[in-house]
Amino acid sequence: MATARVREILSWYSSENPGVKANLARIMNHGRLAGTGKFVILPVDQGFEHGPARSFAPNPGGYDPRYHVELAIEAGCNAYAAPLGFIEHVASDYAGEIPLILKLNNSDTLSKGHEPCSAITGSVEDALRLGCAAIGYTIYPGSGARNEQYEALRELILEAKAVGLPSVVWSYPRGAGLTKEGETAVDVCGYAAQIAAQLGAHIIKVKPPKDVVEQAEAKKVFEKYAIPTATLKDRIAHVVQSAFNGRRIVIFSGGEAKGTEEVLKEVAEIAAGGAFGSIMGRNAFQRPKKEAIELLHAVMDLYKKG
Repeated sequence: MATARVREILSWYSSENPGVKANLARIMNHGRLAGTGKFVILPVDQGFEHGPARSFAPNPGGYDPRYHVELAIEAGCNAYAAPLGFIEHVASDYAGEIPLILKLNNSDTLSKGHEPCSAITGSVEDALRLGCAAIGYTIYPGSGARNEQYEALRELILEAKAVGLPSVVWSYPRGAGLTKEGETAVDVCGYAAQIAAQLGAHIIKVKPPKDVVEQAEAKKVFEKYAIPTATLKDRIAHVVQSAFNGRRIVIFSGGEAKGTEEVLKEVAEIAAGGAFGSIMGRNAFQRPKKEAIELLHAVMDLYKKG
């Protein structure tokens, strides 16, 4: 039976069909955070995005796709997200054990000197065939190729909705329109969350914002209205507010691998700022499994308190 919090969140998606709502509920009602409206998702697209050695050499078990889905199941994550190859490898043997999210586009680090734009590497049909609970897609606000990304996403969201699948959007500002520092500026992260929400994302993934304001016009507004940005908690609150005043699910990436104490300190601030959860890859699967599960449980406990 759905909790009051799950029902409240589902009410924010009033235009959606029962299939989309059922799959959102399926993700919210799974794992150690079931019924809380909070999320900890394990994403493993790094092998495609960064290369196998960079991703899996710190913990060689990770070269095997089964390792990751088993880690997500044993840790009690809400869902497991990965590209087509990894999902195809595990979907049958672990059918029904954890909600799966098929990442429909990916990029690699081999090509240089062009505007960020991921290739479509999976389909809504693949997601249905494999029993997935949602599709995933990355957009790069700030890229010169953003328009084709937005247009492709809208078509995929429409197609997915028609068969009852919600969409998880990685909204990662990047490209010629931004400085490197600006990719995680608080105004830019908030803008990225707004863009994803406007495009129809059901769950939005962004990076934790830094205390930097990138856009000159935004800086005037932040100063005029004294929008607080000094603490990570403040900045998270701004990003969540930017996604329809908190009426869209916003979760935050774990970023590059770092020590346990640093991870938990950051997550505590993210949770205090009103985030719905974390989607944590390298900081989990690059550790030995026992240590990874302990870390993921500690992260979940922080969200339970929030």
